[in-house]
Amino acid sequence: MANHAATKKQIRKTKTRNELNRYQGKTTRNAIRDFKKIDSKDTATAELPALASKIDKLAKKGIIHKNKAANLKSKLTKGVQKIGS
Repeated sequence: MANHAATKKQIRKTKTRNELNRYQGKTTRNAIRDFKKIDSKDTATAELPALASKIDKLAKKGIIHKNKAANLKSKLTKGVQKIGS
């Protein structure tokens, strides 16, 4: 266990940040799951910018890697284009 006050505070901060990061990651994963179930191209096209923004925010905060964010957005965009086919 930590002996210094600063170390104890750091442990508290880390725990809080970890919970927030896990929540944001899980929320975005759920949003991606729900997005993949959309079968209307118009709805998917309207929802894509909001989802891409969520993914970008995760990458900016370092919760996911920037290349993973780019791959996710690319796959989702390709999926939207295939809906009409």
